[in-house]
Amino acid sequence: MTATQEQLAEARALLREFPVVDGHNDLPWALREQVRYDLDRRDLAADQSKYLHTDLARLDAGGVGAQFWSVFVRSDLHGDAAVSATLEQIDCVSQLLARYPQRLRRATTAAEMEAARAEGRIASLMGAEGGHSINESLATLRALHTLGVRYMTLTHNDNIAWADSATDEPGVGGLSAFGREVVREMNRCGMLVDLSHVAATTMRDALDTSEAPVVFSHSSARALCDHPRNIPDDVLERLPANGGLAMATFVPKFVLQAAVDWTAAADENMRAHGLHPLDTTPEAMAVHRAFAEAHPRPVATTATVADHLDHMREAAGIDHIGLGGDYDGTAFTPTGLDDVSGYPHLIAELLTRGWSHPDLTKLTWQNAVRVLDAAESVAREAQGQRGPSNATLAELDG
Repeated sequence: MTATQEQLAEARALLREFPVVDGHNDLPWALREQVRYDLDRRDLAADQSKYLHTDLARLDAGGVGAQFWSVFVRSDLHGDAAVSATLEQIDCVSQLLARYPQRLRRATTAAEMEAARAEGRIASLMGAEGGHSINESLATLRALHTLGVRYMTLTHNDNIAWADSATDEPGVGGLSAFGREVVREMNRCGMLVDLSHVAATTMRDALDTSEAPVVFSHSSARALCDHPRNIPDDVLERLPANGGLAMATFVPKFVLQAAVDWTAAADENMRAHGLHPLDTTPEAMAVHRAFAEAHPRPVATTATVADHLDHMREAAGIDHIGLGGDYDGTAFTPTGLDDVSGYPHLIAELLTRGWSHPDLTKLTWQNAVRVLDAAESVAREAQGQRGPSNATLAELDG
């Protein structure tokens, strides 16, 4: 059933009261790749639709009230180079906050998220994407937390020494002893453990270890799209006991089965042109578009994403699902969810499926705020029981 104009208006009204907390937006990396953080060339106060999925007007149109800005660095950066690049990404977010103080507000706690909502500003949080960002150092992990990072995705697309990625060959079989210590230290700090990108074995090990709710900042249901980046049902079913949150992503190759093989061919085409498959610079996008013209891609829609949310609600429960679009981190987006302005279309689609207003407010806002608040509570208790860990990979993993 197609949403009516009345349902779209209803969706927008709902989002004015309980806006979207989006779990993952790669704008900082896009700014790094496209203009090396020259914000005059990508002024978010102006229309950036030619270059980006994100600008201030479209965030407003989309009803986005809180954004986890990804301070991602590619996993082919190693050691101190990865740490330095992560710091540069954090600095990019700081520059954005300083440049647009009327629209963006720094947030590091659930209370600060609510304060931003009350002010009509977008609560701006940060998530580090990949454990390579800490260079096997728990002190570096704590430093990122001090700088405002509130989740860390344990891996990106490649294994690290202490955790297996979903898109690499099995290494340590999930989490190593040091990997479990990373999880415990994240719990003690109050940093959410993000399980997007990790192998299912790593997901299960993290759930076995974590004292706090975990999140999937941008992952969908494996039962509907059999991609290793997605969440198996047995893991979704464990979220109520953990208190965690699975934030559905919109990336077509993770929500539409027909897109999986097409994407593999498109990635090979990028490599053949000497480009990284994740490159979204204008030059790379031209290569993407040429390939898509010659080989029409399967197109995901708003309904495709809604199918995942229906399934995730059934498997995990309404209290344990959210939204994580992955905008500016993907070359293609679903029809109707073309950029950050598209969230009202998704909410309207869910209204056609009988989702209630209380359920939708949990999906958009309340679940994410609850999870961060719970992580803060676990951290306060843990800090009363133990001090910082100075364990090393060599000590724990040999």
